Order: sequence, then C-alpha cells, then structure tokens
Amino acid sequence: MGRPLNDLTGYTEAISGFATGVVVLTVRDGRDDLGATVTSFMSVSLEPPMVLAGVTSTSYLAEVLARRERWAATVLSAGQRALAGRFAAAGRPGARLLLASEPHHRGPCSDALIADGGVAAVECETRQRIEAGDHTLFVAEVLAAEHLGRRREPLIRVNRRYVGG
Repeated sequence: MGRPLNDLTGYTEAISGFATGVVVLTVRDGRDDLGATVTSFMSVSLEPPMVLAGVTSTSYLAEVLARRERWAATVLSAGQRALAGRFAAAGRPGARLLLASEPHHRGPCSDALIADGGVAAVECETRQRIEAGDHTLFVAEVLAAEHLGRRREPLIRVNRRYVGG
C-alpha cells in the first residue's frame, strides 16, 4: 500500500520506473537554434495527428516555444546516447554546435534541426499551451513525419538511465 507524499522522493522513485522514449526537441529562433532532451513526449491524436511535449516552464526553451510555434522532435535511436546527454547538459551551447559532428538537416516545415540518426522525426505547430505544475505542455499538430531508421532500436530512459542498443 502506498504512503502519502510528504516529500517528492517517493514520487520521484516511483515514476522513474516508468520507461519512456527519448526525444531531442529543437526550434529555430531567428539566427539561433535551441534544443533539449525531452522524455515527456507522446502521441495524443490521430485525427488530426497531434503530439504533446512537456518542457520545464522556467527554461529558456519553454520561453522560445511560447513565441515560436513551429518546432521538431527527433525520436532518438539507441546509438544516440551521447547526443541525448549533450542536449540534456546544463549550460549547453546551441543546437547547431551540438549537432555539428552528427549528420542532420533542417525540417522543411519547421526550419528546425533534425538529427539524421534517429528512429523518426516530426515537425509540429503548437496549438495549445497548458501550465501543469512546473512544466508547460505544448500540444501540437504534426505537419510532417519522417521515418529516419525503421530498423533502429529506440533509446529508452528508465530508472534514471538510458537503455537500448
């Protein structure tokens, strides 16, 4: 039987056991490209095709996504652990520098950077923003989808570790 939450330790331990895919979310902001590793990402609708991405509300990425409606999400493959780590690091440089040694391209609908070694990528346009605790949920319509590597195994995060491959 569960215990009441007196602090977040119990919740953090419990929820870390939930396996989730790993996505790099990117957005072009004028001459700059930003990105972050996101594990709060899911499909929410088929008609129209829509996804949801959760981003820390106080992050610069959330600020940019509030003014730039088009963005991309690359579903990372198991071989991209290092890339996930680079996009998750505090004080990271812009997405162009983080992808400089990786094959990548700009999405034609979002103008955001997409890593070529992923499993799939979607280009999105935000339709709704929802404040949810310390995160902002961006509900977006999918404008374009790419199957980058059907046979690639996806990168998964569970128990605070990347698994796969």
